[in-house]
Parts: sequence; structure tokens; C-alpha cells
Amino acid sequence: MDLQLSVRPGRGCTVLEVHGELDMATSPQLREGLQRVADAGDRRVVVDLAGVGFMDSSGLGALVVMFKALREAGGRLCLAAVQPAVHSVLMVTSVDQVIDVYGSVQAAEADMSSRDATAS
Repeated sequence: MDLQLSVRPGRGCTVLEVHGELDMATSPQLREGLQRVADAGDRRVVVDLAGVGFMDSSGLGALVVMFKALREAGGRLCLAAVQPAVHSVLMVTSVDQVIDVYGSVQAAEADMSSRDATAS
């Protein structure tokens, strides 16, 4: 299955919408998409995983690598609208303890905005 990525401006951040399965075949596309967002100067990124029903360790790796890259650049990456099967992968690997996970994109955007307000 092909991976589909779309980028849109969010409230105080950039939202990367992901549709498809995140596996060894598609995780390079995710990493490249996130890298393009970072290269464009976006430092606060919400990854909308509502359209992802499956993620293996390579997808997880792509998210962690870009989380670290954005953090080192003074930015932030978080996950939103995570499906149950993907959420269990995040929990088993404890990645949900490192990368913030939100129930909806709106909740992630609100937190990004509130953190911006408190940082000012």
C-alpha cells in the first residue's frame, strides 16, 4: 500500500497528515516528508496518524529520528489521532513516554499554541 502525505498549516504548527501503512517499504517516505517540512523551516510539527492503521519498527524509527532532529533544532514533533494498533506499538516501545501523543490534531495544536504563549 502506498503512503500518502499531505502538509497543511496548523494553529502554531505544521500538520503532516499520513495515510497508509508505515512499514519498511513506506517509512523512508515518512522520513523524507518530515525532512522536507523541517527544511522549509517548520520547527513545530504535528503528525496526524488518523489514517495509519499499522506501523512497524521502521515507521517508529523514522518518527524517533525526526523527533530528535527537530528537538535538536529547537523544535518539537508530536503525534495526534493515533489508531489503537499504532498506539499499542508506541506504548510497548515506551515511545509514548518520549514523544507527546494527543487524541486529536486540535488538542495537539492547542498545546503547541499554549506552549508558544507561555514561552513568550
